[in-house]
Amino acid sequence: MIVLKATQDKVLAVLQSVAGIVERRHTLPILANVLIRKTAGSVQLTTSDLEIQIRTTADLGGDVGNFTTTVGARKLIDILRTMPSDQTVSLESNANKLILKGGKSKFTLQTLPAEDFPLVQEAASFGPVFSVPQKTLKDLLNQVSFAMAVHDIRYYLNGILFVAEGKQLSLVATDGHRLAFANATLDVEVPRQEVILPRKTVLEMQRLLSDKEGAIEMQFASNQAKFSFDGMEFVTKLVEGKFPDYNRVIPKNHKNTVTLGRAPLLASLQRTAILTSEKFKGVRLNIEPGTLRVASNNAEQEEAVDELDIDYGGDSIEIGFNVTYLIDALTNMDQEMVKLELADSNSSALFTIPENSTFKYVVMPMRI
Repeated sequence: MIVLKATQDKVLAVLQSVAGIVERRHTLPILANVLIRKTAGSVQLTTSDLEIQIRTTADLGGDVGNFTTTVGARKLIDILRTMPSDQTVSLESNANKLILKGGKSKFTLQTLPAEDFPLVQEAASFGPVFSVPQKTLKDLLNQVSFAMAVHDIRYYLNGILFVAEGKQLSLVATDGHRLAFANATLDVEVPRQEVILPRKTVLEMQRLLSDKEGAIEMQFASNQAKFSFDGMEFVTKLVEGKFPDYNRVIPKNHKNTVTLGRAPLLASLQRTAILTSEKFKGVRLNIEPGTLRVASNNAEQEEAVDELDIDYGGDSIEIGFNVTYLIDALTNMDQEMVKLELADSNSSALFTIPENSTFKYVVMPMRI
């Protein structure tokens, strides 16, 4: 019996949308599988890693029969990838096997019982649903995600803080050396909600969200978040812990400010980064009326100096930074101009967008 029949590109797209969280090696073998549930005219695919669960519903052809099974997600994707995109493929469920056919090829895959698949237990009560355009959320995530910590012992830094209040949605990420803040206005007022999304969830959301029209609905519970978009439902565990008070970290009144082209500054930093030491990645910024000088050197006594003409009449300041932190921020912005605010050589620097308060990036100086 043929239970599913569709072109390779359709089946592959649906599978890939849920398979990002599947780990090839897991203590529970069934977590390497995708749960396939076929009812009437639609098919539902679910994957889980016990903390995140992604479910999507798609209309794929086939007969009217119902079935439920689980099969290795990566293996199925790897096989489908080798087939032409316009080729019709069929899936048949038979005893404890799944048979995939396409053209003159036939693959017989081992399955595991659907009733053994560990679904994520959803929170009993979620807060109010609110929505933003997918592109808005994707842009916000892109503006701050690079500043998340990776495997930090302060586990609450390995993710992004979501704060929804009134008509504002703010996202914040920090690894203790730098902090990125981005903000967007919602269409509706929502009661204050504050949650920390784990790093893996953030990366998966960035992969799945599209730039096309269409909203994403969000709901937060005390230990879970739920996102719904494009026929998908994404449930994730939240990070517990107290996120640092980001408002205290963002400098308020640095008196020295300069507005300059983002692309020329980025190019200058990328040039001088070549001769930084592997370990410290340090560059020195010398800012004085009319000129910004970027310099670096390394243990081999090589050095780079690059100059930019700037419109600046403030104090002369020499300040050191980890060049990677500056490059990351500038690469993830798409504005033409950037504003740099400084107090002195020992205080953190603030990068913003001129005439726009929706993005702020704070970076600590380093001694060089």
